[in-house]
Formats: sequence, C-alpha cells, structure tokens
Amino acid sequence: MSRFFNSLRDGVGFDLLLVGAAMLFLIALAGAPLIYNVLMSFQQVDMFTLGALMRPFVGFDNYVAVVRQPEFWLVTRNTLIFVVGSMTGQFVLGFALALFFAQKFPGAATIRGLFLVSWVMPGLVVGAIWSWILAGDFGVLNVILRSLGLIQSNIFWKSDPNFSIWAVIIANIWLGLAFNMLLLSVGLAAIPRDLYEAAELDGANAFQRFWTITLPMMRSTIGAVLSLGLIGTLQQFDLFPALTEGGPANTSNVAGYWSWQLSFQLYDFAKGATVSVMMFLLVLIASVVYVRSTRHEVRG
Repeated sequence: MSRFFNSLRDGVGFDLLLVGAAMLFLIALAGAPLIYNVLMSFQQVDMFTLGALMRPFVGFDNYVAVVRQPEFWLVTRNTLIFVVGSMTGQFVLGFALALFFAQKFPGAATIRGLFLVSWVMPGLVVGAIWSWILAGDFGVLNVILRSLGLIQSNIFWKSDPNFSIWAVIIANIWLGLAFNMLLLSVGLAAIPRDLYEAAELDGANAFQRFWTITLPMMRSTIGAVLSLGLIGTLQQFDLFPALTEGGPANTSNVAGYWSWQLSFQLYDFAKGATVSVMMFLLVLIASVVYVRSTRHEVRG
C-alpha cells in the first residue's frame, strides 16, 4: 500500500487513477441506469412491481406491445418530421451564418457571439420564450407574418394539429442554430485560403468555389455536425412540456416525450423503458457515425 501512495506522490500511476475514477463515474451515473433500463424493457414493471426485487420476465412482449400501441406510428412519424425538420433548418441556416461570418466586416465577432446566447440558454427558458412568440392571439410571429401579407388570420401554432409539431421544430432550430454555426465556422477556418485564391485566379465564381473546395474540404466536419445534430435532436425534451405537451391529440408528440408520458403519467414503466431503449439504439448508431467522421477528419 505504501508503494502505491509513493507512486502517486512521484506522479507515476496518477493518470491511471484519474482514468479509473472517470470509469467509476461513468459506470455509476451512466452504465448502471442504462443496464437497469434495458432490464426493465424485458420485464413487467408497473406501480405494483416497481419496488419488487423479482419481476415477471416477459421477453420481447413490451416491444411488441409498444409497436401495437395506437400512438406508435403517429409518434414515429412525428419523430421523423421533428428530426429531419430540425436538422435541416439548423444545418442550412447554420452553414449560411458560418459562411456569412467568415467574411471580414466590422462587428462580425460581436454579432456571432450574440448568436451563441441561444445555445447556452436552458431548453425550458427557450420554450417559454417561443411560447410567447408563437402565441395565437398576441404572438410576434403572427404579427410579422400578417404585416408581410403571408397570412390573413392568426395561426394558433401550439394548439392547431396542422402546426403544433412545426412550433416545436421552429424553437428547436433556433436553439441548435448557434451550435451548428460554431462547428461549421471552425471547419471553414481550417480550409487554406490559398485554395480559394488559386480557384479565383482560374476564373471560378463563388458557387464553383463553394462546390469544388468548401464542400469537399468540409466533408468530415459536415458528417460530425449532422451526427451531433441527430443525437441532440433525439434527446430534446424540454421544449415539449414548455410548448405543446405533445398535443393536441399527440400531433406533436415524439418518442422521447412519449417515453416520459408512459413512465410518469401512465405509470407503465416497462413500456416507457422500451421506448427509451429504442431511442438509445438510434443515438448509438448516430454516435458511431460521429466517431467515424471524427476519425477520418483526424487522419485527413
């Protein structure tokens, strides 16, 4: 034991101690809950069996039951719309802003910093802000759209089944826009300027330089941004209770919020765990894609 403490005092093995502490932290706060959740998805867990040490094992019955739920396909469709809409808006607008702030003009750094405010704000705060903006009677968005002549009457974004999912998408785009812009700005800054100068001397216009230089050179960065965007969007939860609570009639409900509803509103913990395990598999796939993207970027 004394040799162990002497090695720590001399600095030898201290790195192993740090790694071991980090591993214990991950096992306690991430690994154990994950394993517990997976086990629940194969058991019958409700209000009566939640505290029991031994629960009935039901195999894949919970997965079959979740798929047969009337809400399953609606929630799946909403999740797909939410993910694709959010990622598309965040990436396209984030890329446009990254290209814009890559230009040199007075106040560029200050304005770009202001965009980062949305990224550091809690999701519930962002949801509250957008709840006011999207209010049907007095919301700012309706006022702007009416002044531009795009709508004739107010749109009740949060309570109209045709618009409720888009209300959450708009808020989530605003929430993740700065993160996409920041990562894409880093990728743009890593491209050598002499490539653009050489292409400009060869007569290439702005679009040709973007298509032949910017996109190929940022392939790994784009893959990483999209992968992280998918992970973050699938894990988004705070905006839903703040804006629509999954309604009306589940028209804005997604898998993450549905899992919470099953567990803590209907007290069907097994089905809630089953939905969360399905989401974890999607996040795991996105994480593998992200790791592969960053690996190729490092090699490049």
